[in-house]
Amino acid sequence: MDTLRLTLRQLQIFAAVAAAGSTSAAASAVSLSQSATSAAVNDLERALDMALFDRVGKRLVLNDNGRELLPQARELLDRAAAIERWAQDGQGHVGLLRIGASTTIGNYVLPALLAGFQRDLEASGQPRWTAHVAIANTLAIANQVVNFELDLALVEGPCEQPELTVEPWLDDELVIVAGAGDPIVPPEREIVGTGQLRNATWLLREEGSGTRETIREALTPHLHHMKSGIEFGNSEAIKRAVAGGLGITCLSRWVVGDLIESGELIELRTDLPRLARSFYLIADARKRATPGVRRLLDYLRGYARDPVRRPPMPRQPAPPK
Repeated sequence: MDTLRLTLRQLQIFAAVAAAGSTSAAASAVSLSQSATSAAVNDLERALDMALFDRVGKRLVLNDNGRELLPQARELLDRAAAIERWAQDGQGHVGLLRIGASTTIGNYVLPALLAGFQRDLEASGQPRWTAHVAIANTLAIANQVVNFELDLALVEGPCEQPELTVEPWLDDELVIVAGAGDPIVPPEREIVGTGQLRNATWLLREEGSGTRETIREALTPHLHHMKSGIEFGNSEAIKRAVAGGLGITCLSRWVVGDLIESGELIELRTDLPRLARSFYLIADARKRATPGVRRLLDYLRGYARDPVRRPPMPRQPAPPK
């Protein structure tokens, strides 16, 4: 067997420098001095007999070689970390799970889900586990999965990265709501016409949000045009703004159910078909799941199949008599 000329540590430092843009910025992330970080990069370039960065002032910018190496390095580092987690799993511990979620799922579904997973582990005598949870919009989370920064993720929007496996997970109902004092709210909860919806000001999520894309795809064929108001970075801000009278919106029942029940938001009855979408479970097809990750996957699929495991959905108000 030939002796390897490079090490995982060199690849780890290379990936950190690629992410940070300089050896000084990456040094703290890899627990080294700036000079030691720089030396490790130089050693890797000598071992491979090629430059990996262009030196632009004090910055290091990946060249063609570096850009080609980076995904391979990340995959190797992820495999090495998986071996360490596998060793923990072999001792009866689930170990560290790196979980991603888009914002609606992360804020309104995931907390109860993880609590149930912990109870499931405790019941089977395997209470030792930790988790790192990342919450962002669908695009950002999908990119983290592709970059081996997350073991799996739950998202609410389309994913186009070819490296991903995508499976439908939960059905999510979307509802159109307005503030209780908004003029669009009719007396006796009568039906709101499409013309009124077309002329209303819509509060939406930012570009890249799975919720935004789904709403536009669902409503544009019926309304043809949506007059956009203020864009917000999270659904919680949108529902509060709607309750305050800044416009109307369409959000998951998971998000708005509490304010519908309190009367601060009114669910608008329309002639539109039922609006729904799927939440998706995504993972990188190149990634080998550890036993701990496989256990979480089994729990997630069981959670979707078994309504008894899930917390009750916020109530839908009854139509007028």
